Amino acid sequence: MAAKILVVAEFRGGKFKKGSLECVAEAARRKGELGGGDVVALVIGGADAKAAAASLGKQGADRVLAASADWLEHFNSDSYSKIATNVAKAESAEYVFVAATLDGKDIASRIAAGLDAGYAPDVTQLAVEGGTLTFVRPVYAGKAYAHVSLSTATKVVSIRPNSVPTAESEGGDAAVADADLGISEGDIKSKVTSVEAKGTDKVDLTEASVIVSGGRGLKGPEHFELLETFADTIGATVGASRAVVDAGWRPHSDQVGQTGKTVSPNLYFAIGISGAIQHLAGMSTSKTIVAVNKDADAPIFKVADYGIVGDLFEVMPRMTEEVKKLKG
Repeated sequence: MAAKILVVAEFRGGKFKKGSLECVAEAARRKGELGGGDVVALVIGGADAKAAAASLGKQGADRVLAASADWLEHFNSDSYSKIATNVAKAESAEYVFVAATLDGKDIASRIAAGLDAGYAPDVTQLAVEGGTLTFVRPVYAGKAYAHVSLSTATKVVSIRPNSVPTAESEGGDAAVADADLGISEGDIKSKVTSVEAKGTDKVDLTEASVIVSGGRGLKGPEHFELLETFADTIGATVGASRAVVDAGWRPHSDQVGQTGKTVSPNLYFAIGISGAIQHLAGMSTSKTIVAVNKDADAPIFKVADYGIVGDLFEVMPRMTEEVKKLKG
């Protein structure tokens, strides 16, 4: 039997989040294994979100529903989750995909509750078994992986960014129609009047394909310049351990770990990071891990694919120079 997949696509700062594009592409890849059906994307936001909605067809969306209004311009978990729930019911969706971003995690559980649906959070792998989707997700701070199946009629899934690829070959634009919101502005108990975002041109950690993170081994905030220089050379985003953030060396937005951001880049550099379980919980699903630490017994080397035992103050400048040579 054909399965309809609804993807709640997150639109921020004039573009769709990479994790949402991955969700649409993954839904398009899986629909054939599920017996066909439609991939329907839901875009919630202001006029600019609706204007960009058709582009989701390039990732494989068959149709796009736009929930567009001035009062929806800024993210609000109450309104966004209610609209997504109403649309999922109206579309009789069997699966609801949401990117496991900060906002995505906020609304995914609300959507599941509103649909009385089973929920698989922070999924890193998907497969079709017996005509239904099954999921793999890290548990126990990344020390084990749970294989999950959902038995409810509707199933809600949040997919960790960078866990699945975007479309290999882009299609054309998708048809866009207005969504039936099912609610009005007066039904919402709180209102977001404005959002102040810190100005930065770097890729967010959760979407970065390459991350260079530093720990206490850097000995002070001034030495993060070593990582910034290396990151600029290879096109990476800089992260930090909890100890560094707690010491005030870096902002909390840079923290990778259980109480920070969970990342799954293609390449992760752990520089001067011992590898405490709190940090491993946030980066253990990275595709390739490179560690630099002067302590040969540091726990980080147990998860690293490549390790350099040495003084980071000697290693990092040499690595930067070698990359520059390779780039010409």
